Amino acid sequence: MVRIVLVDDHTLFRNGLKGLLQTNSEYSVVGEFSDGSQFIAALPTLEADIVIMDIAMPNMDGKTATKLALRQRPELKIIALTMFGEHQYIEQMVDAGVLGFLNKDSDIKTVFAAIDALMRGEKFLPECVEAEDRAEEDVDVLTEREVAVLTAICQGLSTPQIADKLTISRRTVDAHRARILEKTGCNNTASLVAHAIKMNLVDI
Repeated sequence: MVRIVLVDDHTLFRNGLKGLLQTNSEYSVVGEFSDGSQFIAALPTLEADIVIMDIAMPNMDGKTATKLALRQRPELKIIALTMFGEHQYIEQMVDAGVLGFLNKDSDIKTVFAAIDALMRGEKFLPECVEAEDRAEEDVDVLTEREVAVLTAICQGLSTPQIADKLTISRRTVDAHRARILEKTGCNNTASLVAHAIKMNLVDI
């Protein structure tokens, strides 16, 4: 049985979500709170696996509640729930430690999918965040020669110049460039340079 806690200041929404969750015999809603402070106060006695946490709430918002909860109970799996679409809220909640992210207009199948993913030890995050996660992982994936080529690209060197600098053929440079684009998920040189600088992939 997956034990779920709901933290949302809208009673009607919270009750509706609870009813939908209880249509799944494998889920049990073990707690409901209207703001983060109530949730944190009750946390020591809560036996829960999943917390579905609204971001915008009075008294204590979801970001603060998430940070405090995970300090006490790092094993909790928290799904952020919001009506906001701005990327800044996603980044803030991911930085706070959430493993899943849902919009309030998500259908119940998506909610089930998020809960099940977290219970399997996976994440359920927006595509933009997953792309950044993959990019961070790519720091270890790039070979030493690929880093050298990427650095040269970021320095504005052309393919012939890179070939001369690294003493390799132009065809090899092009092969490295294609491989780097594939690993980083970038579509062109301009986006690759911006991505490399943002993610600190090179030292220039």
